[in-house]
Amino acid sequence: MNDIVISARNLTKHYHLGGGLGGAGQIVRAVDGVSLDIHERETFALVGESGCGKTTLGRIMLRLQEPSGGEINYRGQELTTLDEKGMRALRKKLQVVFQDPYASLNPRMRIEQILAEPLRAHGYGSAAEIRERCAALLEMVGLRRQYLRSYPHQFSGGQRQRIGIARALANNPDFVVCDESVSALDVSIQAQVLNLLRDLQDELKLTYFFITHDLSVVRQFADRVGVMFLGRLVEVGTTEEIFSAPKHPYTMFLISAVPRADPHQRSRERPILKGEIPSPMDMPNGCRFHTRCPFAQDICRTEDPEPQTQGTRTVACHFPLEA
Repeated sequence: MNDIVISARNLTKHYHLGGGLGGAGQIVRAVDGVSLDIHERETFALVGESGCGKTTLGRIMLRLQEPSGGEINYRGQELTTLDEKGMRALRKKLQVVFQDPYASLNPRMRIEQILAEPLRAHGYGSAAEIRERCAALLEMVGLRRQYLRSYPHQFSGGQRQRIGIARALANNPDFVVCDESVSALDVSIQAQVLNLLRDLQDELKLTYFFITHDLSVVRQFADRVGVMFLGRLVEVGTTEEIFSAPKHPYTMFLISAVPRADPHQRSRERPILKGEIPSPMDMPNGCRFHTRCPFAQDICRTEDPEPQTQGTRTVACHFPLEA
C-alpha cells in the first residue's frame, strides 16, 4: 500500500446546544471517534445517509472546523497542534471542492479574480505570472483562457464546477476533499466531471477524500470506501469488497437501496431498512444501529462494538455478515 497522506485518530466533533439560564443543554455528536488512513494517490469515498456527519468530518480533516478531540496527521505533521500561521503554510496542500457550484463562486468577481485569489494569498509571483497561471488552470479543466474575464453567472453548472476544481488546484495541492462535488449536476455532466477528476489525479498525483451519498458513483470512482452512520465509521474496505460482500448490516441496506436499471432485478425482493434514524442528540445504548437492525441481539443493545480489522477490511459489528 502507498504511503499514508493523511490520517485521523479518534476524531470527534461535538456541538453543545441550549443550556441557557443554567440548563445542562444537549450534545450533538456529529463525529464521534473516527479513525482512518488515506493513502497516497487513492480515492477514499465516504458514504452514508444525510446527517451522518460526512461533511463535518471532511471539514475537520482540513481544519476548516476545529475538532472537539482526536488527532489529524498530514505527512507526519500533527495538524491539531498548529496555530493559524502554521496551518496557513499548509493550506495550499490541503484543498476542497464544494458541493454547490452556484454558491461556492463569488458572483461579483471575474473568473480571473477567483482563481488569482488563492495564488496571491500564498505569494505565487508577479501579476503576469498569476495571470498566466490562471489561464493554464482554466485549460487544465477543459475551459478556454478567454473565459478569464467572464463572471460565474455566464457559465453552466458543470462549467462552474470545473472552475471550482481549478481554484482548488491553483497552488498544487496533493490532498483534495470533494464534498458532494457532482451531486448538483446532471448525470451526463457528472460523468464528465468525474472523468476530469480522474485524469487530474493521474496527471497531478492527487489524493481524494470523496464525500457522497451516491453509491453508483462510488462504485465507478473510488478505490476504498468508508461507511458512516451517526458519526462513526461502521465499515471500511476496498470498493470491490464493500459492494460484493458487505459485512455490516447498514452497508448491506445502503447497497440494496441503489436503484437498478435491470427490470429482471427490480422484481426480486430486496431488503428494506425500516425504522427512524436515532437522534444524534439522544444516541441509543450499545450499537447505535441496533434500533433498525433486523439481526440485533441482546449484546447489541448494551455494548457498542469495537472496530475489528482483518486485512484491508474494518467492521464495527458484533455479528458481521457472512459473504
